[in-house]
Amino acid sequence: MDFLTLFGIYVAVVLTCIALVCKYSGHQQTLLGLILDKFTGIVSPWIPQCIQSVCYISMHRLFHQRNNFFLFLHLLLEVVVYGEFSYEVFGFCLDMGTSSISLSIPYVLLAVKSYLFYLCCSRDPGTLTKANHTAQLKVYQYDEKLFQQGVRCSTCQLLKPARSKHCRVCNRCVQRFDHHCVWVNNCIGAQNTRYFLLYLLSVCAMAGDIAVLTADMLLQAVLRTGLLHAHYIDEQGEQQPAGPIFIMQHLFLTFPRIVFMLGFLVFVFFLLAGYSMFHMYLALINQTSNEWFKGKGHNCQHCHPYSAHNCRTSYNPFRGFYHRGILKNLGEIFWPLCPAQKKEN
Repeated sequence: MDFLTLFGIYVAVVLTCIALVCKYSGHQQTLLGLILDKFTGIVSPWIPQCIQSVCYISMHRLFHQRNNFFLFLHLLLEVVVYGEFSYEVFGFCLDMGTSSISLSIPYVLLAVKSYLFYLCCSRDPGTLTKANHTAQLKVYQYDEKLFQQGVRCSTCQLLKPARSKHCRVCNRCVQRFDHHCVWVNNCIGAQNTRYFLLYLLSVCAMAGDIAVLTADMLLQAVLRTGLLHAHYIDEQGEQQPAGPIFIMQHLFLTFPRIVFMLGFLVFVFFLLAGYSMFHMYLALINQTSNEWFKGKGHNCQHCHPYSAHNCRTSYNPFRGFYHRGILKNLGEIFWPLCPAQKKEN
């Protein structure tokens, strides 16, 4: 099996995993989720009913019930990446003259990320209880668009404060609910959004730093062996210059685990970088993922093009009802509002 075949299988497996996460994590209208739905509809008639039932139960338990599977998967991937980096890349980089300070940065980032990961997993996201319910009703105004006054949670039987939502996975109402993250096995809400944002940034920095060190090691290996100026004999017996494909296959055959690790890190970096930018954008405009997905494509129910009634001037359909300026929005993330600190929007 050649390099391109293995790389194709690798990409297919990664995209399938992403599609499963997109489909079963609650955001089913993503492109990969729709592609997976269409593919499932085509192949499902050929799959025995017993296998379909097992798959449905497994997906339900993974994504719709609290479990530690993704916590263990997260730690396993981390151990594999750092094990490979420490076992092979670290030594190569030392031999090639990389400074020990540069090589120690990934381990510092690992310690920072682990602490933030622990906070995301262990800290209460802002659970609504009978004790704090009355006070939380006064923190945010109702926009009467996504959040209407007087609505009661059908499960908790409590009046829902503005920006709260009942998490079906954790079975609790959460203040300023953003989403339920399977990777930390916890909801992201008013009290732990700051830890989640810093956690995402630390993972991006960690993956990016290890990827840069690994790519530099492979580049130095290519330069030292003279592959850029090398030639090979093709099947017709003619001499050909070593191009990018030849160099990639040579690196794959020489450093297979390192090449796959680098590909995984680059993929994770860009995936999480995009996800981090999305959440930073939401933080800057004072929106949550829940509000963004619920409000996407919906116009204000109080405005009509043929009526004289319009929304209050503070309402902005692009920035959201709760936008109070960038600095105040970020301050609200890192210092969650309390009833005594409530300010007018």
